Amino acid sequence: MARRGFTVKAGWVLAIVFALLSPGAAEAQAPPSPPPLTDARGRTLTLRGWNVEDKAHRGADALSAITERHFRDLHDQGFNFARLLVFWDDLEPRPGHYSARYLRKIERVLDWAHRWRVRVVIDAHQDVFGPEFGHRGIPAWATRTEGLPFTPHPEDWFAEYFEPAVQAAFEHLYEDRDLQRAQARMWRVLARRVGHHPAVFGYDLINEPMGRLREGEDLPTAAHRIESEQLTPMYNRIADAIRTVDRRGRLFVEPTPIVGEGLPTGLGRVHDPKVVYAPHFYNAAMEAGGDYDPSAGWLEAYEKAVTGYPSARRIPVVVGEWGPRNSALPHMARFYGDALASLDRYSSGWAGYVWCYGGGYCAVGEDGRFLPNKGRTARPFAPAVAGSVRGQGYDPVSRTFRLVYDAPGRPGVSELSTPATAAGWRVSVRGAAVARPRAVPAGERGTVRVRTRPGASGRITVTVSPRGVRPLAATSGG
Repeated sequence: MARRGFTVKAGWVLAIVFALLSPGAAEAQAPPSPPPLTDARGRTLTLRGWNVEDKAHRGADALSAITERHFRDLHDQGFNFARLLVFWDDLEPRPGHYSARYLRKIERVLDWAHRWRVRVVIDAHQDVFGPEFGHRGIPAWATRTEGLPFTPHPEDWFAEYFEPAVQAAFEHLYEDRDLQRAQARMWRVLARRVGHHPAVFGYDLINEPMGRLREGEDLPTAAHRIESEQLTPMYNRIADAIRTVDRRGRLFVEPTPIVGEGLPTGLGRVHDPKVVYAPHFYNAAMEAGGDYDPSAGWLEAYEKAVTGYPSARRIPVVVGEWGPRNSALPHMARFYGDALASLDRYSSGWAGYVWCYGGGYCAVGEDGRFLPNKGRTARPFAPAVAGSVRGQGYDPVSRTFRLVYDAPGRPGVSELSTPATAAGWRVSVRGAAVARPRAVPAGERGTVRVRTRPGASGRITVTVSPRGVRPLAATSGG
C-alpha cells in the first residue's frame, strides 16, 4: 500500500469485516504448501529484504532519495533482496516518449544492488492509480475518468480507491485496447533495458491493483471478479510483452489488497513457467493504528487463504510488502514472532516495508539503528540450498538457526547468510559436507558456503548460533 502515515478509512475496515463474514470466506480447508522458489541449478532459494523507494521526487530528481547506503546496509544486516519501486509516469511522461534519464537512474540503483549482492525485483508501483489523483503510478495521459467525480481524502488516502473517477480509471486500463498496448510497450522498454542486469531477479507487474465495484456487488465479489476477469488477462498480456525481450526474469503477480484480510484470490492461470505469487501482508485494523491482537485469528485466516492459489497452481510465494506503521505498540514483539514464523511456513521470502531512515514504516532511524522490534527481521537464513530441504527454522530465544536437508548425490554448494552482530556466529555441520567459514567475527556480515563432498548422500544438518554460546544438539529431523 502507499504509506503516508495516514489512517485507513473506517468504511474500508468495515468493508473488510463484512468480507470476512461473507459465506465461504474462511471455510476452505488448509491446502498443501506452495512449492519452493528454485534457481537454474535446482537449489531452493529464499529471498529476504525490504522495499526501496523514492515517492517524494520525480522528473530530474527521481530516485534521488535512494543511495548506495541503502544496499550496503541491507547487505550488512544479512538481507539479499530488495523490491525497487519505479513509476510509469516517470518512465513515460508523454505517450511514446520514454525517459532515458530515468532508465539511467534505475540502472545506477541496480549497480549499487549488484555491488552489495542484493537481488532486485522491479515493481511497477501505483498508489491510487497515479498523478491525476495526486499520487504516483499510471501517467495522467493514460487516466480516463469518464468525467466522474473525485474527492481527495488527505487523512484517509486508501478511501480514494473507492472514488468513482479512480475506479473508472482502473476499468479503462484493464479494458481499453490502446491502454493495454501502451502498458505492454512500457514493460517491453523497461525489460529490454534492465532485463540483463545481473541484479534483476524479476518484475512485479503492478502494485496492489484495484478496480471498479459494479452495482449490486459487495467487496469480496468485486475483488474476485476483478482478479479473475481483468487482472489475469492483464498479467498474461504483460508476460507476453516481457518475454519478447527477457526470458530470464521472474514475473511477480499480485491479487487485490483485500487478500490481506483472509480472502482467497480469484486470479486464474498466468501462462508462464516463472510466475511468483506476490501478495501483501497487511491487516486493516493494524493499518488504522491498532495493536496486534493474537486472539483475533487474522494471521491464521490470512495464511490459510493466501496459500490456496499458489498451491493449486504450483507456484512459489514471495510476500511483496508487510510490516506495521507503529512497531512500538505493546504486542508488536509478539506480532513479529508470529508473522515471521508464519512466513517461514509457506513463503520463499519477503520484502518488508520500507528500508528508509526515519520513523513510521521505516526499518531504521536516521542513525541506522532498527526501530523497535524491526531488528527481529535480521536473522540467519539460507539463501540457497543444494539439496532437498527437510526443515529449517530460527529459534529467537536461543538465536539459533538450523537447516536440515538431504544431499543431492552430486557436488553442490549451499549458502547461509548471517547479519552483523556484537557476538558474531559459529557454524557447525553434521553430515557429508564442509562449511566455510566456520565462524563469523563480531561486527561482520557473514556468507557461509556449505559444500557437499563428492558422491555424498544422506542428511546434512547445519546449525548457526551466536559465538560464545553452546549450540543446541543437532538433530537429523525436520
